[in-house]
Amino acid sequence: MNKPAVSISLSSYGADLVRQRGQGSFIAVLAAAGATRIEWREELLTFENPAHLADATRAEGLESVYSSPMELWLAGQSKPNPELIDALQRAQAFGAKWLKVSLGYFTDNCDLHALAQRLGESAVQLLVENDQTLHGGRIEPFQRFFNQVEQHHLPIKMTFDIGNWQWQDQSAASAARLLGRHVGYVHCKAVTRRADGKLIAIPPSASDLQQWEHLLRHMAPGVMRAAEYPLQGEDLVQLTAEHVAALAHLGQSQRESAHV
Repeated sequence: MNKPAVSISLSSYGADLVRQRGQGSFIAVLAAAGATRIEWREELLTFENPAHLADATRAEGLESVYSSPMELWLAGQSKPNPELIDALQRAQAFGAKWLKVSLGYFTDNCDLHALAQRLGESAVQLLVENDQTLHGGRIEPFQRFFNQVEQHHLPIKMTFDIGNWQWQDQSAASAARLLGRHVGYVHCKAVTRRADGKLIAIPPSASDLQQWEHLLRHMAPGVMRAAEYPLQGEDLVQLTAEHVAALAHLGQSQRESAHV
């Protein structure tokens, strides 16, 4: 049985290190660690050449996701964010099969026909993520958005960020139950509250992995998943390999029972 695709969001290695070394320097790390996908982070780009990264990624047998901080829907606007066209083109230039964006301000007035036109001009698949904001980090707007996506038969999937639900006091378990069938990519992150009250991402404990196992039962077997939490240590290949193996194992019991 094929293992599920595991991606690493390059933000996991720390913004300073990634900007200093360049995102291309992590291609070999991920390949050696057994990852199958790499997530480029637009906000951490410095001197990278998209064509070179696309070629180097393919040479290592990796596929890529391009993460943009843009919001799909802007406040008070019915048309999709005009930046979407450029973001799709950038994703393609980086050799990415997927573009990840935030939902933004989705309302019932948003024009899904216009969105369909934009997406029809690109081979890149759109993934829409729950972020940490009031307007883009709650379950209900995603239910409304994906109801519309289904009605219009749009090729859009959700990036389900497990940790981000906590910023808006949303239940990840409820979100998985209500939105799981729309999920095409899972951002895995554990979250803790610091002494100053701020929520931060941390690597998962055994109990976190157990909780994630339950969440993935509501999603397609073998759904693509990614580490988006601190991966910092002396031996990045070894550290990354351990987390790739842990994330690849999630949902395996579900898949095995389905094949009995």
